[in-house]
Amino acid sequence: MLNKILVAIDNSEISRQAFDEALSLAKVSNASLILFHVLSPFEDDYTKVVSLNSSSIYPTFNADFSNYYLKHWEEIKQERIDLLNKLADTARISGVDVEFSLSLGSAGKIICDKARDCGADVIVIGRRGIGLISEFLLGSVSNYVLHHAPCSVFTVQQKVNETHAIHSKEYLTSSHS
Repeated sequence: MLNKILVAIDNSEISRQAFDEALSLAKVSNASLILFHVLSPFEDDYTKVVSLNSSSIYPTFNADFSNYYLKHWEEIKQERIDLLNKLADTARISGVDVEFSLSLGSAGKIICDKARDCGADVIVIGRRGIGLISEFLLGSVSNYVLHHAPCSVFTVQQKVNETHAIHSKEYLTSSHS
């Protein structure tokens, strides 16, 4: 029986699909949702603000850049809070008890820690399918959670869109011509 469903939320389409699956699961099992986002300096949006100083090959910070960096971090944090609020409103409208929070750190570890701390029965997380080589070299949040979670994990696989499928088919056709 499910009482608490922890949903790992980020700013991706697959995360929205994971939320939809978790919401459906919560409705049929009368469980509550815990929406959870982990802020990380390695997020795509956040890493865009790091640049190279023209006099250095290493990333450097000056006072103006540091202020810009912190301002950008706060903007990203507020965007994620707004996203969590929007999703929480959707759950409430559907009659599901919901709470949300965000934390800072390494996403996989923090998600597992949150599941343990809140007594989650299941973690629902999206999986982008970044590829075997990338996953081997870089790891993936969903892979980490699958191997370290204190509870069951429901992964939602990203659907291959038709455009990607068409391009793959064209590549296969042209490479064999």
